[in-house]
Amino acid sequence: MNHADLTTMLAFHYWARDRVLDAVSTLTPEQYTRDLKNSFPSVRDTLVHLFAADWNWFQRWHGTSPTSMLAASDFGDVPALRAAWAEHESRMRPFLASLDDAGVLRSYDYKTLDGRPYSSAFWQMLHHLVNHGTYHRGQIQTMLRQLGATPAKSLELITYYREQSARAGR
Repeated sequence: MNHADLTTMLAFHYWARDRVLDAVSTLTPEQYTRDLKNSFPSVRDTLVHLFAADWNWFQRWHGTSPTSMLAASDFGDVPALRAAWAEHESRMRPFLASLDDAGVLRSYDYKTLDGRPYSSAFWQMLHHLVNHGTYHRGQIQTMLRQLGATPAKSLELITYYREQSARAGR
């Protein structure tokens, strides 16, 4: 895995996040927090879980292993979550940009939320972050349908690639 591939994966991750947030922004506050009996009870809880995962991995890459996830209740509405996530993204992208091909192969020691120690290569952790996001974004698509809302536009990786090619005039 090289730096360019990881940069593309992170860009895809935030592109898909933005599509989901756009779709979710049409929900009423009640719909946003309604318990749908999913992995995480509500759309809000699922989104905050995704943001918290981004935040936790970033903390680990900087020498701190969080012992809990961020609280969903700290993000009362979509604009609050969007703002916090965009601010986090403004640190995530430069961090990745600061790494070279050797840097993405570097292993980081960290602990899981329950304190178990691990060591993983950066590229593996970033792949996990993106894959984890894809899984939960799919759940949110289903939750939007359960709420009678319109799901996000296609979140498929190939759609991202096609859009990037069209923007580049290819």
